[in-house]
Amino acid sequence: MSVGGPRGERMHIKQLLELLGFLALVQGVAGLVHEFTDVHWGLVQRIGFLDGYELYASVALVVLAIALFAAAESRRSG
Repeated sequence: MSVGGPRGERMHIKQLLELLGFLALVQGVAGLVHEFTDVHWGLVQRIGFLDGYELYASVALVVLAIALFAAAESRRSG
């Protein structure tokens, strides 16, 4: 059975939005953990132009993740 057509494309877009949301959430939480603990993990603190703004970037990533999850949820399957 083929997955093509409008419904198949919606599923791919929904999965892509969910994946991007998950990655943004993980990196945002990792940045927040890095700011408030001594754990050095994640990409936010390694990006040079964000020096001094890591906390804001991490919060922005968490908000972006919530928006991506909401957009994925609005894409109904069926």
